[in-house]
Amino acid sequence: MARITRRGLLTAAGAGAALLPGDGRVARASPAPGDAAWPQRTVRLLVPYAPGGGTDVFARALAEGLRQVLGQSVVVENRPGANGAIGSEAVARGEADGSLFLVDTGSHVMNTYVMPSLPYQALRDFAPVALLSRYPLLLTASAAAPFADVKGLIAAAKAAPRSIGFGTSDAAISYAGNLFTRLAGIEMLEIPYRGAAPILNDLIAGHLPTGWNSTVAALPHLQGGRIRALGVTTTTRSPQLPEVPTLAEAGVPGYDFAGWYVMVAPAALPAGIAARMHAAIEQALLLPAVRERLLGIGADLGTLGPAPLRDFLREEDRRWAKAAQEGLIVRAQ
Repeated sequence: MARITRRGLLTAAGAGAALLPGDGRVARASPAPGDAAWPQRTVRLLVPYAPGGGTDVFARALAEGLRQVLGQSVVVENRPGANGAIGSEAVARGEADGSLFLVDTGSHVMNTYVMPSLPYQALRDFAPVALLSRYPLLLTASAAAPFADVKGLIAAAKAAPRSIGFGTSDAAISYAGNLFTRLAGIEMLEIPYRGAAPILNDLIAGHLPTGWNSTVAALPHLQGGRIRALGVTTTTRSPQLPEVPTLAEAGVPGYDFAGWYVMVAPAALPAGIAARMHAAIEQALLLPAVRERLLGIGADLGTLGPAPLRDFLREEDRRWAKAAQEGLIVRAQ
């Protein structure tokens, strides 16, 4: 694997809430004793990537539902940079009063094994709130690329090693791309971006031959014919893209990887607030407009609450430690 720069290549208040039958409106019950203080001010969902990517799209749809469930303003803030670490640090150091939450990808845990000196620890410095969604990733290509499928890409990469770039926007997506090159037995150039939207822009413009994206970010552009989907990373096809083969089907046996979105908060967040936010998320995801939007762009809406999420994140930490030992993720210099 080679890694270069883009410039170089390119010259509850929701716990008591309920849906009213038939119209998707939310009825808010009185909070339990001792919980009445939350939320009393704007709730901020910080996304550590550029606007327009899958994490941003998901967070904004969720925020719209949470506004209805919580009866309070919920805003999304983007703070991209350093593979998500800049925004994550801001939340780790933030006030643990239930006004600030981080919405991140699997890179939240993986960065421990990618970044040389993180100013926080993913398992120690954040309170788990909710696993929001799991989703397949996509290997996508520019419509201008001279290959139309995975076999064509592999043949082109073997004919001219390290001549074809692939865009990545976080550690999890970097892993997806490097796992592909490893299993396919090819050499490509990894090009890091600050978010999924810039990758998609360069794919559409023909400046970038291939990129890795979430279904959430890529689907509108696929439907518009602006980019191509070469394969999905999971072992089953995406319901939203049934015509797109899995990478295993397309010629890379053994390929299997799924991304996920998570919500965490500063470590000292009271457990009661974490539980109420998880309940509010579950209510928000039942709202027809929110649910239809997210399902329509490929998101799986099965959630986990704070306790099972803690176990999930620990298991992910063990997974990435093993992947780092095996050389599937590379520590940044």
